[in-house]
Amino acid sequence: MLFLGIDFGWYNRPSGLACLRWDGARLSLEGIERRAKLEEILAWVEQTAGAGPALVAVDAPTIIPNETGMRAPDRLTHVLFGRFGAACYPANLGQPYAVRTVRLGCELEARGFKHAPVLSPRTLGRFQIEVFPHPAIVHLFGLERIIRYKKGPLAARRAELARYRQLILEGLPRLTPALEPPALPPVPQSGAALKEVEDLLDALLCAYVGAHWWYWGLERNLVLGSVAEGYIIVPARSPVGSSQVGALKACADCG
Repeated sequence: MLFLGIDFGWYNRPSGLACLRWDGARLSLEGIERRAKLEEILAWVEQTAGAGPALVAVDAPTIIPNETGMRAPDRLTHVLFGRFGAACYPANLGQPYAVRTVRLGCELEARGFKHAPVLSPRTLGRFQIEVFPHPAIVHLFGLERIIRYKKGPLAARRAELARYRQLILEGLPRLTPALEPPALPPVPQSGAALKEVEDLLDALLCAYVGAHWWYWGLERNLVLGSVAEGYIIVPARSPVGSSQVGALKACADCG
């Protein structure tokens, strides 16, 4: 089973791409790169996954039913992760990125990757999910605040990106499913190069969240929303019972 992570460039910027392979015992990093155009990203998905089983985990709102305001899963990130600084931007069809992000989801569906906010663990198939790195990082690594590698002075961003990189190298191999320690690019000095490495690490994290969802399902993941209203998959800090998941869905319905 393959897990493809896409840290999608919402505004036609380059996207980070990563592929993890599950061999039945461990995950290993098969490849990591960046591509800019949507057609190039889709070509990478086709070349990497072929016709076999794979799950694509995308950091972007690929389902946006609302013309204005905020989606149900976006509201839930504020309720559940606002105190960690891990709430997401509001997504609606009036945003300039919406056509691009929704098109990605539709193009993946056309290639057989069905949305999977409901999934029986370890079922082979072709799936896609929406993910969001910030709360995933907080939960997977047991943090109390997000890692601030995206904004701020260059030196501070570089230090936080180095911290993020080290957590991936040391933390993911200790989790289940375990990731074989990957070969990752070093943290560079310049701002532009820093953004490139940021995209690559986020893509790897997206791919891992996809693997975590596939391996555990609702036992150790949260589903914020639904296909109808948009959804985000987030790993849980601890095993999640069906009653908690139900409460989350009810909260999404409350608006």
